[in-house]
Amino acid sequence: MTVTSAWVVTTARLRMTPVGHWDLPDLIRLKADPRSFALMLGGVRGPVEVAEELARDIQNWGRHGYGMWAVRALRGKFLGLVALMHRPDGRGVALRFAFFPDVRGLGLASEAAGAALNYGHGVAGLERIVAVAREDNFASRSVLGSIGMSHSSEFHRNGNLMYVYQSVVQKTAR
Repeated sequence: MTVTSAWVVTTARLRMTPVGHWDLPDLIRLKADPRSFALMLGGVRGPVEVAEELARDIQNWGRHGYGMWAVRALRGKFLGLVALMHRPDGRGVALRFAFFPDVRGLGLASEAAGAALNYGHGVAGLERIVAVAREDNFASRSVLGSIGMSHSSEFHRNGNLMYVYQSVVQKTAR
């Protein structure tokens, strides 16, 4: 993982850039696709809701120094998103990710999520990062385990068992 100026992260196959207004058409397509977004907190979204969220996501970068990245192949194709965001339920800063179905199974979610996790701990200085996945969302749970996050607790939401994962890095005294 390489972090360049303006919060841009590059991996072996991906370029992750903070979301901007230019990403709106791609985000609308991703967040409207039930195969990509049905299991996300809040579910599938319409264009107006996506635009409102994008405005907040842009503000989060200035407020926190982390937020939502648009994930693209090095050649530029929009593949999905990965984010570090404050959970509305108070569980902490959460790692989130969503990719189009046609790019799944290639390890891209693990690559992007791992880079975001490393950024969160190493650049943003977050000691604890959480992630939440439904019990039956084996793909997301597999990604979270593959990047070193461990299962820490559960809760129920809308009749579904939700697994909470966490990654904790202790700050060293200087």
